Amino acid sequence: MTEFPNRALLPAGLRDILPPFAAHEADIVTRLMAVFDSFGYDRIKPPLMEFEDSLLAEAGGAIAKQTFRVMDPISQRMMGVRSDMTPQVARIATTRLVHVPRPLRLSYAGQVLRVKGTQLRAERQFAQAGIELIGASSAAADAEVVLLTARALEALGVRDVSFDLNLPTLVPLILRDVAGAQDLRDAVEHKDAAFVAAAAGPAARILGALIEAVGPSDRALARLAAIDLPPAAAAERDRLAEVVALVRAEAPRLTLTVDPVESRGFEYHAGVAFTIFARHSSGELGRGGRYLAQGEPATGATLFMDTVLDVLPGPAVRKRVYLPLGTPAEVGEQLRGVGIVTVAGLDQPMDVKAEARRLGCSHLVAAGVVVPAE
Repeated sequence: MTEFPNRALLPAGLRDILPPFAAHEADIVTRLMAVFDSFGYDRIKPPLMEFEDSLLAEAGGAIAKQTFRVMDPISQRMMGVRSDMTPQVARIATTRLVHVPRPLRLSYAGQVLRVKGTQLRAERQFAQAGIELIGASSAAADAEVVLLTARALEALGVRDVSFDLNLPTLVPLILRDVAGAQDLRDAVEHKDAAFVAAAAGPAARILGALIEAVGPSDRALARLAAIDLPPAAAAERDRLAEVVALVRAEAPRLTLTVDPVESRGFEYHAGVAFTIFARHSSGELGRGGRYLAQGEPATGATLFMDTVLDVLPGPAVRKRVYLPLGTPAEVGEQLRGVGIVTVAGLDQPMDVKAEARRLGCSHLVAAGVVVPAE
């Protein structure tokens, strides 16, 4: 009596996706990838596992703590199960596709596995889908990724999307060669304005002003423009303003906010980054931003499909028609041709209508005609 419950039990953060939700997720991913494809982003399919030294090289090193590792019995080398697909795309772009003209536009979709979930996402396995634009360092490239991701979500029916734009490199630039930098970085990360205000020195004063420069993009950029930043930090701020202007020019109604000191989750990013939200979801729909792909400039966006699905309507109920044993094949073909699901009978039940209902069908074929199963 206990065998089935034990076999159905899964590790924490893992789950079975059952009908009709598995088909619904597959359909949403297909539609999303079609949008990416229409803008010239060619799809690739990285492997689920790679050798550890390549999977965790450069940008991948930032996610090492979230990576499951196993020993390859063939090569006797350590392998890792991907916890994020972006480093894999960067590897492919800079090795297998190194001779392809730049800018290189790639898209991807697949499952990832992480060591631990988070408070906002308890799942350890979930689907990712995204785009990477590699070999372009301009603000136009950053804007393209934001705009295309917004268009793709709109095409799926996701409403009230907002992009929270960040500069994860800003605080490190300001705190370069500053005594007690780690304490200040920790305070800024937790938005501890009181600690920053109590600290002495010009860097602390700048950080205090940056913490206050959070909010809707127009107001935040105005506050940022009034801060006297070091040259390298000022260049990052100006780049952010340029990206916002480009996005505004094409999508004036897209909600943009700015948090210039947010860096959590952007460990390998090297420029303008962003987090995607929707009004009716407490979780992140995705993340993205600029990074280096083995020294090559790149920017991209990754969508977390479990959160995206949560803000979309559930799967539509499709009409299911039971085909009793012996129904001509052309009858089923005609029904499927207009989008109706058919379920073939494999024996001769005593009550055909009851059998149709048992198999989840609202209708059945009788004498060549579709009739209700009630």
